Amino acid sequence: MCNSEYRFTNMFRPSFRALKQAQSAASGTGSSGFRGSAGRLAALGAVALTSAYAAYTLKLSQHEEVHGDVATLDVRPDKLWTPPTREQMIEALKRSSSNILRSDGDAAQRSLLRQQHEAVGVAPSPEVAQVYPAESNDEEGFDLLVVGGGATGAGIAMDAATRGLKVAIVERDDYSAGTSSKSTKLVHGGVRYLQKAVMQLDYEQYKMVREALAERKTFLHTAPYLSNPLPIMIPAYSWWKLPYYFAGTKLYDIIAGSENMYSSYIMTRSKALEAFPMLRTKGLAGAVVYYDGQQNDSRMNVALVLSAIMHGAVAANHTEVVALNKAGPNSQISGARLRDRLSGDEFDVRAKVVINATGPFCDSIRKMDDPSQPDIVAPSSGVHITFPGYFSPRHMGLLDPATSDGRVIFFLPWQGSTIAGTTDTAAKVEPHPIPGEREIQWILEEVRNYLNDDVKVTRSDVQSAWSGLRPLVKDPAAKDTQSLVRNHMINISDSGLLTISGGKWTTYREMAEQTVDRAVEHFGLKPVRPCVTRHVRLIGSHDWSPTMYVRLLQEYGLDTDVAHHLSTTYGDRAWSVCEIIEATGKRYPRHGVRLDAHLPYIEAEVRYATRMEYATKIADFIGRRSRMSFLNTEATIEALPRVIDIMGEELNWNESRRQLEFEEGIAFLASMGVHPDRLKQISNIPLSEARRWKDTRIHTETQ
Repeated sequence: MCNSEYRFTNMFRPSFRALKQAQSAASGTGSSGFRGSAGRLAALGAVALTSAYAAYTLKLSQHEEVHGDVATLDVRPDKLWTPPTREQMIEALKRSSSNILRSDGDAAQRSLLRQQHEAVGVAPSPEVAQVYPAESNDEEGFDLLVVGGGATGAGIAMDAATRGLKVAIVERDDYSAGTSSKSTKLVHGGVRYLQKAVMQLDYEQYKMVREALAERKTFLHTAPYLSNPLPIMIPAYSWWKLPYYFAGTKLYDIIAGSENMYSSYIMTRSKALEAFPMLRTKGLAGAVVYYDGQQNDSRMNVALVLSAIMHGAVAANHTEVVALNKAGPNSQISGARLRDRLSGDEFDVRAKVVINATGPFCDSIRKMDDPSQPDIVAPSSGVHITFPGYFSPRHMGLLDPATSDGRVIFFLPWQGSTIAGTTDTAAKVEPHPIPGEREIQWILEEVRNYLNDDVKVTRSDVQSAWSGLRPLVKDPAAKDTQSLVRNHMINISDSGLLTISGGKWTTYREMAEQTVDRAVEHFGLKPVRPCVTRHVRLIGSHDWSPTMYVRLLQEYGLDTDVAHHLSTTYGDRAWSVCEIIEATGKRYPRHGVRLDAHLPYIEAEVRYATRMEYATKIADFIGRRSRMSFLNTEATIEALPRVIDIMGEELNWNESRRQLEFEEGIAFLASMGVHPDRLKQISNIPLSEARRWKDTRIHTETQ
């Protein structure tokens, strides 16, 4: 625990005891709605002042901890910087060294760093060269081999690379193919966790909220083009709920302290209906609005991987661990045997530390280490559905804090559509879980309860649906074998396998920092610098601004929604996408051939994803590099043949490979909520027929 966290924790404990005493006193006033609420309000007030002071003190201490080398690392990559190819990455893994990757691109990057230092009159220190570490002995292998390319694994790779450690990261499927692409898209402390902390007098829940709120601000700073503040409305259908909700959101603001975005506020009934016209009017007393963050999760994951590569990491998707290698008299892990799932090649990689960051799949890696290990993951399925954008205000979400079964549900604008969710049911671990109709219908029913009678929400309004697996984790080192870890858990086995599991997107950076700290301490690694990821921005952030899309529009004659989409998807790398953009042959828009008329995605993005972002299979693009399948599965089905043909041109696929990708694309869309009846219609269509059908439809529409 850092000194600032220790000071914060000890300052808060007295006010937490005051909360407990206040709630105990309030419980004697009765259990009716108003009296119970008054007691809760008194309880919330008991902690507010101390929380504000503690948050302010924490902010001051964080400023003291900024490392002087951050300016060296927080630089935009050279405009012409191109990441190594996947083939080069595989070769580097086979040699257990990144030396093979040190080419002209690295020299250009080091030259850029020298120019940065010369501009401020500072001679580059030996540490500057370590941004791209000097060549080392191949026999040493990597310092870290990270298994798992989701949010946690990518965050660890970024953290380790910016510390100057030699790190490799491998992912069995694609980056963020699992849970990390199937979140609620929020960057949040968790108002429901705060409610539990107050109602159950649970300090650990409170601490989790406080840590997440601190990370929320960092998240928005390091990737501003992929994240943004979002106001979220909580409607109140009893007059006493207005002050109750407001007190809770104000405490949320206070805990965030100077890291807060904007202050929460109360809306009158008329203002709430003006902001959210579809809201149910009967019994509405008003609403409370608070702020949290929103993000594009899989694009964030890709940005983390590319940023780690830019700082010297070796990364390969579609590469799985088939065995853990051990050496020495104590059989300590010394690396792993990997299989390239695209070529079938198997090879060994040497590493001082192997980190298991595979989320819900971490038990499979743990059992490679020791088959007798018990399972520690209790997966829970969270289903979300997507509606058209007109079901919600463009810039405001909604939170139902008390659904029919006591859970919460979000109703959020995202990427021009509306997301509703989530569920929480026990599930089995599988690569691509299919959202159940029962869960979809439950969300639909809860949404209907919050919308007025003029709005009829049906299954046909669902444009996509997905199920993400949350890994609830049991700490194998805990004495109580029934206890579950609420946040995240780090464990090192007797043979040296370091496992990190649990947590959420908002706290990925803190989890990565703690994991690398643990590896450095336990295994005696020698980083060049301490953790700096709180301040180092991700690729695409450095020359981005919220109005950058206007320059793209003016320069290339794009549709406004396409220009805005490119800006908020690639950041300043959108200019690189536009360098390969295709002409439309029209007076307007001049550039940007759409993959489907209903979505802002263009053909150049497919080429960019294959050349610059390691998209090697159809699901890599429709599910992660773009978010087509999350927004509209029908539009994705329409675009599928063209996407496959463009990827085929880039990756030299023959017709049989393209047919295979088409079949795999349809199978992937089954996990994205395509209705079973529709799935039967398209499952046996050959790619050649799908091409003709789409061409015929387009020709008919243009008549």
